[in-house]
Amino acid sequence: MLPLSITWLLLQLLPLVCTWDIENCLRRKSTSVHKDGDVVIGGFFSLHTTADFMGVTDIKPIKEFIILQIMPLNYQTALSFIFAIEEINRNPHLLPNISLGYEFHNLLPSYWRLLESVFILHTGQNEIPNYTCGKESKSVALLTGTSWATSAQIGPLLELYKFPQLSFGSFDPMFSDNGQFPSLYQVAPKDAFLVHGMVSLMLHFSWTWVGMFVAEGHKGLQFVSDIRGQADKSRVCIAFVKMISSSYASYFFHTEKNDIIAREASPVNVVIIYYDTDSLNHVNHYVRLHLVTWKVWVTNSQWHADVAGINFILDTFHGLLIFSHHHGKISGFNEFIQKATPSRYPEDTILSLFWFQNFHCSVSEFDCSLKNCTPNASLARLPENIFDPVMSDWSYNIYNAVYAVAYALQEMSLQQIQMPPMEDGGTMIFYPWQLHPFMKNIQFTSPAGEQVNLDLTRKLDANYNILNLWNFPEGLRLRVKVGEFVPHSPLGQHFTIYEHLIKWATEITELPHSSCSESCHPGFRKSLQEGKPVCCFACTPCLENEIANDTDIEQCVMCPEQEYANIQRTHCLQKSVMFLAYEDPLGKTLAGIALSFTIITSAVLGLFVKHRDTPIVKANNRALSYTLLISLTFCFLCSLLFIGRPNTATCILQHTTFAVVFTVAVSTVLAKTITVVLAFKVTAPGRRMRQLLVSGGPNYIIPICSLIQLTLCGVWMGTNPPYIDKDAHSEHGHIIITCNKGSLTAFYCVLGYLGSLALLSFTVAFLARNLPDTFNEAKFLTFSMLVFCSVWVTFLPVYHSSKGKVMVAMEVFSMLASGAGLLVCIFAPKCFIILFRPERNSLHGFRVNKYPEEKVTF
Repeated sequence: MLPLSITWLLLQLLPLVCTWDIENCLRRKSTSVHKDGDVVIGGFFSLHTTADFMGVTDIKPIKEFIILQIMPLNYQTALSFIFAIEEINRNPHLLPNISLGYEFHNLLPSYWRLLESVFILHTGQNEIPNYTCGKESKSVALLTGTSWATSAQIGPLLELYKFPQLSFGSFDPMFSDNGQFPSLYQVAPKDAFLVHGMVSLMLHFSWTWVGMFVAEGHKGLQFVSDIRGQADKSRVCIAFVKMISSSYASYFFHTEKNDIIAREASPVNVVIIYYDTDSLNHVNHYVRLHLVTWKVWVTNSQWHADVAGINFILDTFHGLLIFSHHHGKISGFNEFIQKATPSRYPEDTILSLFWFQNFHCSVSEFDCSLKNCTPNASLARLPENIFDPVMSDWSYNIYNAVYAVAYALQEMSLQQIQMPPMEDGGTMIFYPWQLHPFMKNIQFTSPAGEQVNLDLTRKLDANYNILNLWNFPEGLRLRVKVGEFVPHSPLGQHFTIYEHLIKWATEITELPHSSCSESCHPGFRKSLQEGKPVCCFACTPCLENEIANDTDIEQCVMCPEQEYANIQRTHCLQKSVMFLAYEDPLGKTLAGIALSFTIITSAVLGLFVKHRDTPIVKANNRALSYTLLISLTFCFLCSLLFIGRPNTATCILQHTTFAVVFTVAVSTVLAKTITVVLAFKVTAPGRRMRQLLVSGGPNYIIPICSLIQLTLCGVWMGTNPPYIDKDAHSEHGHIIITCNKGSLTAFYCVLGYLGSLALLSFTVAFLARNLPDTFNEAKFLTFSMLVFCSVWVTFLPVYHSSKGKVMVAMEVFSMLASGAGLLVCIFAPKCFIILFRPERNSLHGFRVNKYPEEKVTF
């Protein structure tokens, strides 16, 4: 029992077998076409799809194969071959005394059939290989080669005779080995930049996840290697690669191995097809039998998705993008196609068979001629899905190949190489190997206006037109130019695409998307996943103060110090400069308080000066009171140095002025406290302590203590003074301008010394707190130093835990609070008595004190 796949194939062939008797006379004719001339140019073209049943079925084979169908696109190559030869024969300036003939054979999928055709072409007969008993062959060159295998098989055989062979297929670097193929010439331009063009297309549309169908063979493998390398550089990932067999029947007999579309193509929306073979229909069967639509297909110029007679409403290849070689227009080719009929070319039995299949002809049993065909039948009137009149890349290469042979013959005749005279029959005895020196150096301008040469060292790289196949409804077959790729154009101009002209695949209404992972939006970076391609990634938000201002950024960029990232982390914004300014509410408040206390202190000083002769002012040394009030005035004014934009001068003055004026204030309090203690503790008039008190010894405490503080400040300023500092990290979006302390050791020495004086003053005042309080300040001094020390003890931890303006404000507040504590605690009671209890500010009030008068110092 036959396998199911073979049975299915036989059912497909049944209609063809039934029409075998009708077409038998046409098929019995030779599958080769010959037209005589002084010189004949040969060609091998794949014109039929065939099936070889040797050893497969019980059907008796007819020469071991059955012709299934003529391939219209390939038959166009044969017509361009004939057209070029006829055009040259009409040209009075090219080979004026030599007529060109042609002979082409259908390239059959059989090695021995291929060799048979070679011998027929080379020897002129088909009886005994390498032996001629009749006329000599007039063939001088052979055109072949959309398949490397074909040229590689024919090449070594023809090399035995140094027979020129021209390959019209795509450029193959393997044929550039002159040692292996010295008689083979390639007409097509180099395809070195095809992968660059395709990857450029992928990058333009952001297609980073694509699949590949590649024809079997070394060129397909080389294409895979090249495009993988270029794709990796451009971060385009190949999702899968499937090799397509070049055997026509392999699909039918191995369908279980080739169910590739449903399994492999579904994850991706863009598929590259690289096909370079004599038979064009294999890809169509791979894809069409699965009815795969909604895909974007990108292919090379060697494959145009041509399937005759299939009319699906939803065409699989509608929207196909084709990288086709750019070439000029050949004038006269369309007119030639319109006039090409079996009556005009009776020797072309393939044309007759094609006519029979498409124009409803009948065949005469008498002479096997066509009759009753469609009136005014013409190839140009056929639908484009059956016959495309636009010259393909292969046809254009064949056209140039024929001209290359003609120009080589022309050069040889111009150099007057001796050639034997023509015989009576018009046959020219000519040795094909004599053409080689001229073929290698030939360079000419084709009728299309383009330079053609066969020298590999001078061969140019191909420029590409990007064509879009419009085939909805199926059969429309319009190829619209939507872009171009010119490899050697100036940087940035090599790739051009016109998106508005592109018709995408059926059901695709907007720009197709094909990626393994969704693009990372601005503000996120790509995070590669272990074990997956680089195109499969996760999106991770940028870190603080980092940005990503484009899609699919691999690394976030850190903003400069003077800038900060916005909330979306897509842009860097200029940081605002921040300091304790007078315009700020906090700055205004603190400045107002400082000025208020300055005015109050000045008023108290004025009040004391006015009542300088009263007992309450004269008590406890009024000079020290004046000194304390003046130092407190400067303490309050000193706080203004901390408000406003810092500069070098204010940074230096801030802490030195603060240290000195507060040292003067605290040392004055210490002096006043010692004065109180001495005044109440000295009882005997002749004792030294009394002499010390009378001579004003406590007053020397102020300059001594201040001198020590000035020395510390001098060392500080001389070693590492304060300077302007910019803090760009403490507060988001702000640059804090502050005064850096410079030497922290010197700063804490100055602050520690001031704290030691305050602690000493507090201790002395605390010990004198129980002295009689009439006109003395013992309790007031104790309480004032308690407030002063409490403020600064609280200030230190809060200061170190604050940042920016708050830190400066805390420092100013501590200065104002400590100064206000001294002012209020020491002078408020006295001002109250002066202003509201003047009766107590008298000697009578003083005498009620229980202590003797001599214990009080005025």
